[in-house]
Amino acid sequence: MGRIWAVLLLALACALMPRHSVAQVEIGQFVELDSFGNIKLSPTGEYFAMTVPVEDHTGLAIMRRSDGQLTASFRFNKGTHVNGFWWVNDTRVLMSIAESFGSRDDPLATGELYAMDADGSRRELLVGWRVQVEQTGSNIRSGRREEQVAAYLIDPLPDDDQHVLISVRPFTADPHTRVERMDVYTGRRVRVTGAPVQRASFVTDNRGQVRFAMGAGTDNISRLYYRADNDSEWTLVNDEHATRRVEMPLGFSDDDSIAYLQVEQPEGPDAVVAMDVATGERRQVARDAVVDPQPIYRDGWGAPIGVRYLGGEVRSVFFDEESADARLHRSLEAAFPGHRVDIPSATADGQLKLVLATSDVEPGSFYLFDTVTKGAGFVLARREKINPEHMAPTRGVTLQARDGLALHGFLTTPRGSDGKGLPLVVMVHGGPYGQFDTWGFDTDAQLMANAGYAVLRVNFRGSGNYGRAFMQAGALQWGKAMQDDVTDATRWAVSEGIADPGRICIYGASYGGYAALMGVAREPELYRCAVGYVGVYDLPRMSRENRGIGRSARTWTREWVGDDQAELASLSPDRLADRIRVPVFLAAGGEDQIAPIGHSRGMEKALNRAGVPVETLYYPREGHGFYAVEHRREFYGRLLDFLGRHLQN
Repeated sequence: MGRIWAVLLLALACALMPRHSVAQVEIGQFVELDSFGNIKLSPTGEYFAMTVPVEDHTGLAIMRRSDGQLTASFRFNKGTHVNGFWWVNDTRVLMSIAESFGSRDDPLATGELYAMDADGSRRELLVGWRVQVEQTGSNIRSGRREEQVAAYLIDPLPDDDQHVLISVRPFTADPHTRVERMDVYTGRRVRVTGAPVQRASFVTDNRGQVRFAMGAGTDNISRLYYRADNDSEWTLVNDEHATRRVEMPLGFSDDDSIAYLQVEQPEGPDAVVAMDVATGERRQVARDAVVDPQPIYRDGWGAPIGVRYLGGEVRSVFFDEESADARLHRSLEAAFPGHRVDIPSATADGQLKLVLATSDVEPGSFYLFDTVTKGAGFVLARREKINPEHMAPTRGVTLQARDGLALHGFLTTPRGSDGKGLPLVVMVHGGPYGQFDTWGFDTDAQLMANAGYAVLRVNFRGSGNYGRAFMQAGALQWGKAMQDDVTDATRWAVSEGIADPGRICIYGASYGGYAALMGVAREPELYRCAVGYVGVYDLPRMSRENRGIGRSARTWTREWVGDDQAELASLSPDRLADRIRVPVFLAAGGEDQIAPIGHSRGMEKALNRAGVPVETLYYPREGHGFYAVEHRREFYGRLLDFLGRHLQN
């Protein structure tokens, strides 16, 4: 596969033991991009299609499976990513496009759909805002309709080689969405149905009938509608305002007699219920005591066949444990012990399955499994330079917040250590709402563990994956209970003997940067240093920026962050610099549209006025997280140097 990797790079663009000395860490293996993102088989298995990250963008490559020859590639410019892709037939690929403003920014779908043949020919912009641009200056042709809309794939229609179903959303603040049937060669679209609610998403059955519509108006109240087929009227089956819960359709059983819904509960994690579409009768088929279910789909797209629980360990449950799908997954889990196993795609006849195995020490490797011969062959590794045998193990942890709320997180400790009396980095995730840390390979945690640090990640209230009540407990709690949770987790690590109380630093990106600076402002004796990466430090400014996005964004800000400017100021680290007693390291990008660099520069000025030692790393052409390998190398090198000077004895 070395040759394949070399070809793809041309087209689209060590062994370590844990040490307590940062000088022993080779940073290169941690800053390099994944060689590949996702891979999918064509329906006959003749081709692989794969996403390929190239610094600040993500392209698509198509490779003939028989000889490893690259047959086509597709890419855009800075910040633009091939976000999703689907084989419509054995020679035609449909792609969705997303944009991001930095490596820490989740790519946001632009609503553009492109298509390309497996040999690279017949490149078409089928629908999207760039229609006029592509018509006037590109080798990519555009579809026939010029319209300011965003489009998203609903159903690839596996039995139709020429058409797919898409949702089409006009460019208005709170639009009514419609479903259209689109030709993947010409872009011609025919209306199928409208939506009974604003900002709707849709779910189809196995016949391609549009059966569910889920959306919300400017009040952000979720509503779910159902109908028997394309010719029936919509019926409201859940109104969040009345039930105080959100119900999300996952899909249908093979015979379309059962609809699976993920249903929020008053307390605790979500449940999956099976609804008999003829009688309306519901029965619970999956629920964990701690974490929300994550649906498992047959071959990455088909019918929902079970759920996965991403808790202290990864665990799967199937709706029918005796089914062929369940037996196959169980056999693959046995073949890859200690790994999470996914099947992202398969051939149309089901004989070949593409298998992805990941773990806390393994970023991911792809294998091709033949269901007839029962043989499996290695295909590609996401990061060839990462040796799992040299990475640090991660385990789930549970603790109690000061108000008795159960908190869950993950502890990564240097390989070979006894896990006691270690210098500790408390790493706070971004978001904050709905985002969550989980068991699996984390680059930052592995980098620091290889330098000799224990790394603690806690899912504070407001995080996703633990049910509606847990997430809502974080509403209006910036700098308050959410911060207390991080503090309580830090003190737990000390009480358990894991952390040396004199060697603890707090680090985070985006919201995590906010929490890092608030942490040392509120607990000046607990931490020895703080690192804020592309963080927000001025809440009144953030509130003002969010108000300009739209009515639904204003509603979100009011309900989750708050709109009392005086209170927001009192919870802003840049107003609390005089309480900070430890050194600070700030890093930011000049093109960041999520947490503009003004937040970091303002924080730096406040720290300087307060006489607090502060170091900075700014890149004017980077955004919400650094893309360029050389910039990430410098950032991580500076990070390890900073930690070493303040935590190493």
